[in-house]
Amino acid sequence: MTSAPELTVIQVPVSDPRVEPLLRELGHEYSARYGKDAHAEISRYPDEEFTEPYGGQLLLLLEGGEPVAGGAFRRYDPTTAELKRIWTHSAHRRRGLARRVIAELEREAGARGYRRIYLTTGPRQPEARGLYLATGYTPLFDTEADPETIGPLPFEKHLNVTSRINPPKYT
Repeated sequence: MTSAPELTVIQVPVSDPRVEPLLRELGHEYSARYGKDAHAEISRYPDEEFTEPYGGQLLLLLEGGEPVAGGAFRRYDPTTAELKRIWTHSAHRRRGLARRVIAELEREAGARGYRRIYLTTGPRQPEARGLYLATGYTPLFDTEADPETIGPLPFEKHLNVTSRINPPKYT
């Protein structure tokens, strides 16, 4: 019996070269679903918003030293972290890695004192919608409506935070 390679969770800045596959694949995916201007979504927020001093974080899951999944959060408001850039490498999908990324981001956000997670996903990303519903997120939209008539689909989840281990710092 062979065992699956161990996953390592690391915190990195957006400038880390191991983040490049995440940004490249997300850009390609967004463009394929929403058109060439979708790349703007990736550059909408300055990279520093995903760093600890600004209340954010970017995490990668490494397998054998290579990035296989990742995601980030940024400060949405003083008590809310916003998940962004949730990604699983195209060669590693259907393994539950996105669930692991979300759990790690929630754990880190909670450790920083955030009490709520907010996120949006595009109307042409049914697998992301399903992921957020399956991981306990509450839809903030009419789930019976045609997603194309809604635009970005917002979700929220309240975290059980008992103490502030590392409160967010803001500059």
